[in-house]
Amino acid sequence: MADDLARFRRRVHREPEVGLHLPRTQEKVLAELDGLPLEITTGESLSSVTAVLRGHHPGPTVLLRADMDALPIGERSGVDYAATGQRMHACGHDLHTTMWVGAARLLAANARRLDGDVVFMFQPGEEGDDGAAHMLAEGVLEASGQRPVAAYAMHTVSAGVPHGTFTTRRGSMLAADDVLAVTVRGPGGHGSEPFRAKDPILAACAMVGELQAMVTRQFDVFDPVVVTVGTFHAGTAPNIIPSTVVFEATVRSFSAPARARVADALVAVCRGIAAAHGVDVDLDYRRGYPMTVNDHAEADFVADTVRELHGEDRFTPAAHPLPAAEDFSRVLEALPGAFVLLGACAPGTDPDAAANNHSPAAIFDDGVLADGAALYAELALRRLSRSRPSTT
Repeated sequence: MADDLARFRRRVHREPEVGLHLPRTQEKVLAELDGLPLEITTGESLSSVTAVLRGHHPGPTVLLRADMDALPIGERSGVDYAATGQRMHACGHDLHTTMWVGAARLLAANARRLDGDVVFMFQPGEEGDDGAAHMLAEGVLEASGQRPVAAYAMHTVSAGVPHGTFTTRRGSMLAADDVLAVTVRGPGGHGSEPFRAKDPILAACAMVGELQAMVTRQFDVFDPVVVTVGTFHAGTAPNIIPSTVVFEATVRSFSAPARARVADALVAVCRGIAAAHGVDVDLDYRRGYPMTVNDHAEADFVADTVRELHGEDRFTPAAHPLPAAEDFSRVLEALPGAFVLLGACAPGTDPDAAANNHSPAAIFDDGVLADGAALYAELALRRLSRSRPSTT
């Protein structure tokens, strides 16, 4: 199926869609699944696709998740199937969608070997729109009539992991992702007489610097948090002290205690600096995706399956969690399972020098599609076989 999968992936790549509503992507997925023995439903609040494959033998259910949405980025990859406009599959979700189509075909062809059912969760809105939460609310975990015993998802990366290498780990795999939004207010004034004004720019700049210092002085390096200010808006002219400054920061954490503490610490820093500068501050701390935590047994199962299916050299344990965040964390809060990375940089490319995910120059290689599809089909087959009642 490798060539067919590559052609399908490129069709999806050429027409990226962003957010929860992906009508053209949904249409393509439904066309690829047409004719397979699947029970298919589509979402009400989003363009999701849920497909249930019934095994020929009774047993439990396993869930496989693929995300389908793109990013609002203009593509500069240089590939001949590049998207035009200001949308791009810069995070590899087109590969994920394609691999799950491949896994559905493989498992449908082997339904007689299935000791239970498989739910395919084709999800929009992973990139900040919490599509997983929408699908959970619409009942994806009950799609087969019984709650799955395990769930698996995979994410390709265009850098950092060698081509064709799978990696995961026990426990925390990805960070929690929260947002701190800060609005600093002062009376403003003329730039020539700052002593007659209250300068919100100066106060906001002090906050940005002190947030970084606070992280290094209050949090254990072995239970870290990451705070990055990504937006900062102020002023209209060089000789005007503005009355308002707005900035936002992403906040990443790897444990529940650190996540709780960092919210209070960030708020305290901003309020203290505002008081020292005589300005007002409004703070909005928004909790985003929780930590993505792999079940220990399921992470080991994935590692063993990769080694047996593709070879010892194709699996490398992840040394530490990554500060990225994922809404598959919602599924892993409800079910045991594992989240796996697959290196998809071009063959022969130095993964440490390649453009990374979310870069307009990111390139993901089609050559990993068949192996990814085979792995997830094998995970479902083996996980359901493990649950087969023993006989004497």
